[in-house]
Amino acid sequence: MNQPQTDTPLFNRLRFVLVETSRPGNIGAAARAIKNMGFSELVLVNPRFPDAAMQEEAVAFASGAQDILTSARIVGSIEEALTDCNYAAAVTARLREFSPPIISPRVLATRLVEETSLRAAVVFGNERFGLPNEIVEKCNVLITIPANPDYSSLNLAQAVQVLAYEARMATVGDARAATDIGFQGEAASMTQIDGMYAHLEQALVAIDFLDANNPKKLMPRLKRLFARTQLETEEVNILRGIAKQILAKQKNTG
Repeated sequence: MNQPQTDTPLFNRLRFVLVETSRPGNIGAAARAIKNMGFSELVLVNPRFPDAAMQEEAVAFASGAQDILTSARIVGSIEEALTDCNYAAAVTARLREFSPPIISPRVLATRLVEETSLRAAVVFGNERFGLPNEIVEKCNVLITIPANPDYSSLNLAQAVQVLAYEARMATVGDARAATDIGFQGEAASMTQIDGMYAHLEQALVAIDFLDANNPKKLMPRLKRLFARTQLETEEVNILRGIAKQILAKQKNTG
């Protein structure tokens, strides 16, 4: 039986990011899951061991996916991991007060297939502690896997497998709904969006809307608001232009 080809664009624009992974075996098993489903890009953020991808345990658990381990990038921050991405999904079982919109793995996969301008990353946390809030807030959506509510704990590699499987099925499956949404600009990168947040925060402080010494939860709320919009590059530039004008006005009247 002929297997579906894995040269569909999504296979080349979906990145799997593991944050502060403790066990090399989990990295190896995740690499195997990624390769099983036809993907290849793996990024490790501050793993416990500097050579985690080359540890004997990682190679053993990869079980033939050593090429994924060899090409895996190790970086020091989530910002580096999301370089060149304009869409990020945080995978976590723990809901957050100021999380971005929550969707299922299947909805995410469908969106990534239909919106071909998205260069996406799926972000997984540490085996014990999961993802910190500051990383979740950087993401466009939060993914929860609808497991048994009485026992919803998945191994890291299992979670990677679920997301990779859904992405593959959305790509090669027969039932895909295409939607006409009119003009759509280029999605803003995570770096551009982070810069916009910093610029906007400066402007809000300048007009005394935000107290820098007691910011409360204003910025997390704004990040959640913008996460629902899927910002485009031009929209980010408009918002930064507004922030720039506010700062200029405050300087001239100060």
